[in-house]
Amino acid sequence: MLSILISIMGSITLVGTLLALQVKQGTTVFFGMVGFIAAFFLVGFLVRKKIAKVQNELQEIMLGGQKRMNRKVQQFQSKPGGNIKLIQRQLEADQKVIYQQGLDFTLRLDPFKKWSLMMGRQIATMRLQFLYQLKEFSQVDAILAAGGLFKGPVMMEPMPVAMKMARQYKNKDVAGAEKTFKRHVKWFRGDRGTLLYGLMTWIWVKEGDAEKARQLLSKAKDATGNETFSHNWERLSNDKVKSFSNAGLGEEWYGLYLEKPPAPKQQRVRGNARRF
Repeated sequence: MLSILISIMGSITLVGTLLALQVKQGTTVFFGMVGFIAAFFLVGFLVRKKIAKVQNELQEIMLGGQKRMNRKVQQFQSKPGGNIKLIQRQLEADQKVIYQQGLDFTLRLDPFKKWSLMMGRQIATMRLQFLYQLKEFSQVDAILAAGGLFKGPVMMEPMPVAMKMARQYKNKDVAGAEKTFKRHVKWFRGDRGTLLYGLMTWIWVKEGDAEKARQLLSKAKDATGNETFSHNWERLSNDKVKSFSNAGLGEEWYGLYLEKPPAPKQQRVRGNARRF
């Protein structure tokens, strides 16, 4: 990486200068090490600052798109008699545009890969999520099959892990989904593990193993404190498997495209009926 190369070159230059000045060997080695560390952190700071600027632009694009969609939903809800299917299609089209913009924007981050050891993995993670939201599942599976994304340090966000589990389930690899779950969920403390617990219990229910789901729900409700798990545990404990629902997990759950979200509701117009 360029940051390491620049730091080495800076350190060599400093050492060469000190040797030319006939500075003691121990002092020269010490300042050479200090020079390398200082240069490495300075370059890293400048690069991170530029990366943060680009990432903030991406975040503004995503937030701006989400606000426009929220306004459409609010307008629809305030006007009775609207076409629900039409607004759903419009929202899906708007969402696709936002995700495509995000995917295209990640190309601006590519030049930073030569400066940061972890940047390539971060970009791949972002692209994985945008492609998943665009339902480009063949490309998602290709990224996952490459294997590099989930090697080394544990994934820091639960959504990419959940996406991997969802694709493993869809590709009829339940054992793989369980393995992914067990490897990563222990690193997400508190409510950060909610999505993974919800997905794994849903998979067990769909696989017809309600008891295994109930046992995991018992752990999930204690680990996360999420009421959805308590409700689902009660339903399965009372043999009400058909009542199992992860709707309480909200948009993140529906973002996995395993279940369709409910249609937006319109406000009812209240008034006194006329009598004739």
